[in-house]
Amino acid sequence: MKIRKAIIPAAGLGTRVLPASKSMPKEMLPIVDKPAIQYIVEECVAAGITEILIITGRGKNIIEDHFDYSIELENHLKNKGKTEMLTQVQHVAELANIQYIRQKKTLGLGHAVLCAKSFVGNEPFAVLYGDDVIIGDKPAIGELAEAYEQYGLGVCGVKKVAEKDISKYSSLKVELIKEHIFKVSDMIEKPGPDEVLSLYSILGRCVLPPKIFDILENTKPGAGGEIQLTDAMKELTYKESMIAVEYSGKRYDMGNKFGIMQAACEVALQHPEIKDDFKEYIKSLAASL
Repeated sequence: MKIRKAIIPAAGLGTRVLPASKSMPKEMLPIVDKPAIQYIVEECVAAGITEILIITGRGKNIIEDHFDYSIELENHLKNKGKTEMLTQVQHVAELANIQYIRQKKTLGLGHAVLCAKSFVGNEPFAVLYGDDVIIGDKPAIGELAEAYEQYGLGVCGVKKVAEKDISKYSSLKVELIKEHIFKVSDMIEKPGPDEVLSLYSILGRCVLPPKIFDILENTKPGAGGEIQLTDAMKELTYKESMIAVEYSGKRYDMGNKFGIMQAACEVALQHPEIKDDFKEYIKSLAASL
């Protein structure tokens, strides 16, 4: 079944990047000239998904404003004859049919996804974590959607993480099916040293069947006292198995200061307007260190 709908949970407080996120949602932090969440929406659109629900929280109205028309700005650009900029600004408002719902209490990623039950209805859907920007030749969520259509099972997007970092993420028990695609038989959120199943972790993307909502409604708080989506997916795995796809793009953790700087630098090195100047700057900077 084709994936038509996507959820982007973006209600987190962004405590890892304070004070920048005190009044600016971390999802709106720029990667050169676009906010992080725009990359995520564009990934959905590139995969053929145009029905999107962004789950926000208090103080995040700026996200809605970004994907809306800005009449004053558009009129200003039009009057100044800046047609290219005008087109860019209008394009943002026309990317997709975007709806919003507020997660009134930050009770975890699982609870945020549960807030989307009425939006999703009885069909499979994509989840793109608001912290994770993935840039590559193929849209990562499209690679997962293809696997869902092929296997008819829930799919999680994975990458290997360093052994020293696995306790910060999830750990999956996997069996290789074919290149970059695995069968998942178990998973654990934030494993202790003796609980690590592998170094493959769910990072930023998944495609889930609607039955996940029944599981989430009965999922008790787990790691951090929050309702963990991983715990619900673990239950789904026990019931019918899941698929893991090691997506081809590069993931940037936009809830992490180093990840933000990585994204900004690496995108700048490819940006058509500034790449040449930025490369020269990086070379001169490196030479001076």
